[in-house]
Amino acid sequence: MSSEVETSAEYIHHHLQNLTYGHLPDGTWGVAHTAEQAKAMGFWALNLDTLIMSFLLGAIFLLMFRSVAKKAVAGTPNGLQNFCEWAVEFIDTSVRGSFSSKNNMVAPLALTIFFWVFTMNLMDLLPIDYIPSLMTWAGVPFFKVVPSTDPNATFGMAIGVFILVLYYSVKMKGFGGFVGELTLQPFGKWGMPVNFLLEGVNLIAKPISLALRLFGNMYAGEMIFILIALMGGAWAGFTMGGVTLYGSQILLSLGWAIFHILIVTLQAFIFMTLTVVYLDMAHQEHH
Repeated sequence: MSSEVETSAEYIHHHLQNLTYGHLPDGTWGVAHTAEQAKAMGFWALNLDTLIMSFLLGAIFLLMFRSVAKKAVAGTPNGLQNFCEWAVEFIDTSVRGSFSSKNNMVAPLALTIFFWVFTMNLMDLLPIDYIPSLMTWAGVPFFKVVPSTDPNATFGMAIGVFILVLYYSVKMKGFGGFVGELTLQPFGKWGMPVNFLLEGVNLIAKPISLALRLFGNMYAGEMIFILIALMGGAWAGFTMGGVTLYGSQILLSLGWAIFHILIVTLQAFIFMTLTVVYLDMAHQEHH
């Protein structure tokens, strides 16, 4: 992007910094224009790029499926309707294989989670500099287009799943049954402290593992794209070394992008599947 005026470290930090809104060190509220300002804002700052991209991609997914549902035909469907029907059937089959109880909310939730996470992950395949360069030209200092590389987004989704798990655990087993599951398993009433410790850790580990697995994989993929982009910034003209470096960047970018398609899809599927499994466990008397 601007590797002629930026060092490699500055380039990396710029691409990893969110567009953050919060309480500035001078006492005013506004957007951070440096990484130091963003750090000084503290916990209650908002990452505007994560919020904008998350809601935008979610709205696109919902509007697309709504449009297909309204225009669906019984005869020969078009390509988009075929894709949506295949997606619904695929998710429904996956849910039937992982969820043994009856709950009409689980399949639509699984469909929403898969495509929302998938579209967020898919932004990682956009050229690393295009949108940040455009936003910088428009006066926006930072803009990350991949919401799932922000732990705030992944933990937010994981906490939402965790709340559903708690809700259905209490609804299906009663409050007493839920507490009993935490305190009486697996060693009975004489092992309550150990039971509570083991089951409590197991319960808390669910949202943490959901959030960190998605964030870690997508953050690592984003970092690799940034490092590959640095090779292009180091191109020193039409010399043998420069041409070799530039050609290597193109090949590495293409190869990693093709491989990353699998990661993008797999991480969305894993997040969806674990959500369904956790909800199934919440519906069961014992697990």
